Amino acid sequence: MKYNLISDTDIRVSEICLGTMTFGEQNTEKEGHEQMDMAIDMGVNFFDTAEMYAVPSTKENNGKTEEIIGTWFHQSGKRDKVILATKVTGPSPNLEKYVAKNLGFSKPRIHEALERSLLRMKTDYIDVYQLHWPERKTNMFGQRGFRYDVNEEWKDNIQEVVYTLNELIKEGKIRTYGLSNETPWGVMRYLKEADNAQLARPVTIQNPYGLLNRTYEIGMSEISTRENIGLLSYSPMAFGLLSGKYHRGLDTEKDRRNKFKQMSRYDSPQSYDATSLYLKIADHYEISLAQLSLAFVNSRPFVTSTIIGATNLAQLKENIESSNVQLSNEIFTEIEQVHELIPNPAP
Repeated sequence: MKYNLISDTDIRVSEICLGTMTFGEQNTEKEGHEQMDMAIDMGVNFFDTAEMYAVPSTKENNGKTEEIIGTWFHQSGKRDKVILATKVTGPSPNLEKYVAKNLGFSKPRIHEALERSLLRMKTDYIDVYQLHWPERKTNMFGQRGFRYDVNEEWKDNIQEVVYTLNELIKEGKIRTYGLSNETPWGVMRYLKEADNAQLARPVTIQNPYGLLNRTYEIGMSEISTRENIGLLSYSPMAFGLLSGKYHRGLDTEKDRRNKFKQMSRYDSPQSYDATSLYLKIADHYEISLAQLSLAFVNSRPFVTSTIIGATNLAQLKENIESSNVQLSNEIFTEIEQVHELIPNPAP
C-alpha cells in the first residue's frame, strides 16, 4: 500500500480510503466490522464517513454508519490505527427532518454536529473534519454549469467558518479540516480567508472524480497542484457501473443502481456507452474494469486518496488491490481516446 502525506500536516494516509456510507443500509454492523478488519489488514489506514450516513439517508438509518464505526473502535481497540474523516451536513430541507434543524455551517451547528459524531464514534477527536457541501447555491451533485439565483439569501460567512474550525483545532477536537463538493471559487475563498487571518487552511477537497467524471481537471486540479490541497476522490466506481457487472449481466436486484433508482447520476446512455469502451480496454489488457478505473484515479498527481466503497469482502479486496496495479502508457493513451470521444458523461 502506498501512503501520501496530507498537505501542511504530518498525517500520512493510505492511497485507498475506505468509504463507509453503505454501513447501516446495504451492510449490517457485522459486515461493516468485517470490512474495517479487512481494510486494516490490507494496509488501509484511512476511513471516511459523514454524520448523515448511511446513504440513501433516511430517518431510520441516519447516523448509523458512525455508530457502526464507533462499536468497531470500542471492540477492536484500533482507533489509533485509523485516520478518521467525517463531515458536517450542508443545507438540505429534506435532511432537516431528521439530521438536525438549521443545517449549515454556523458555529453552533458545527459544534453540535461534531459533538454528535464524536459520541457516535466513541472517540474524542476527528482527524479530518469536512464541510459536506457548500451552503450557497452552486453547481454540485451533477450540475454542469453555475446558474446564479438572484433571489439567493446566502450570507457570506466563510471567514466565520474558518475561525470556527481553527478554534476546534486548538481545542484538540479536530486535527485539520477539508472541503467537499466545492468549486474553484469556493476553495480559493477558504484559502484566502485562512491566509489573511494566518490560520490553518483546508487541506483536502472531497469531490467526485473518475473515468466518467473528470470535471475536476477543468479548474480544480490546478488549484490542488498550485495550492497544495489534495483531492479525496469519491465515486471512482460510478455507483458500481465501472465494475462491468451491469454490462456483463452479473448485477442483482440488491446492487445500488438497481435498488436505489433515485441515485441516477451515472444512468445516462453516454455513461453506459463510455463504460462499454473502457470495458473493452480492460478486457484487452486482461485486468478487471474495477482495477483499471481505480488505478487510473490513483495515478493522478493531484489525488491524495481514492475513496472506495463495497458491499462485500470480495469487492473490497479487489478495490484495495488496485493500489498494486500500474497502468501502461498504452492504456493511458486508450483511456484518453475514450475521454475525447465521450468526455465527462456523468458530471
